Amino acid sequence: MDFETILYAVDGPVATITLNRPEQLNTIVPPLPDEVEAAVGRAVAERAVRVIVLRGAGRSFCAGYDFGGGFKAWDEQIATDGEWDAGRDFAFATAPQSAPTQKLMSVWRAPKPVIAQVHGWCVGGGSDFALCADLVVASEDAQIGTPYSRMWGAYLSGMWIYRLGLTRTKFHALTGRPLSGRAAADAGLINEAVPFAELEARVAELAAELARIPSSQLAAMKLIVNQAYENMGLASTQTLGPILDGLMRNTPEARAWIARADEEGVRAVVEERDGPFGDYSQGERPDPRNVIEP
Repeated sequence: MDFETILYAVDGPVATITLNRPEQLNTIVPPLPDEVEAAVGRAVAERAVRVIVLRGAGRSFCAGYDFGGGFKAWDEQIATDGEWDAGRDFAFATAPQSAPTQKLMSVWRAPKPVIAQVHGWCVGGGSDFALCADLVVASEDAQIGTPYSRMWGAYLSGMWIYRLGLTRTKFHALTGRPLSGRAAADAGLINEAVPFAELEARVAELAAELARIPSSQLAAMKLIVNQAYENMGLASTQTLGPILDGLMRNTPEARAWIARADEEGVRAVVEERDGPFGDYSQGERPDPRNVIEP
């Protein structure tokens, strides 16, 4: 199978899935969720593979869903006669067969451990995706956050909630404040943060460590931990999140924001959104020299 938006490679017991839209900071567009799901399925089917590594090509892991043009890339699934259709959006966003969130959640459901290798921007839906992995290792200067907390979205996978805990989640949910890779590790949102120069080597070391353990043992331990969170209501959270996300993309304020983005450019409205907070485009940024070559 040839992929348009990702790369898939196997080296010994490790399969690597690389988001491959580097010029667009690996933003999520069709068919990326379908291709991730297919690649995860391939890795699960290959008996020699024991560990899956998830990463992004270029300067970032993933800058979230591409909202250029007002989400028009998804119109076939969520619009009728060119206008947002709340019923179609709801059905699309919650059905396991079509929902992008559920397709990206294939890394959660896979019986093999998944390590997310995060660098650069890991924001919006990109952060929801990365946090579905079993282990997350980031470069210290990575920026992880949900700018949609301020406009045009809602938590999708719920992983911010389950990984971070009530007190910290409420702060980041309400303010949209990002964390650096180092701050995310210190807060317990992710597992580790290392200098970018050490990132690939650390992920490879961790993958090799896991690959020494029998696949059945890894699958059993992953299943028992995941099931505990499923019992806490993960599926319900993931049903509500995409529904709210659709609604928040179509409030009067959100429609006006997207209209202005079409007229003035995405950069202009993002700068206005982030300006009062002094973060994302207006604050600390990942080092643009830190590039992953696929």
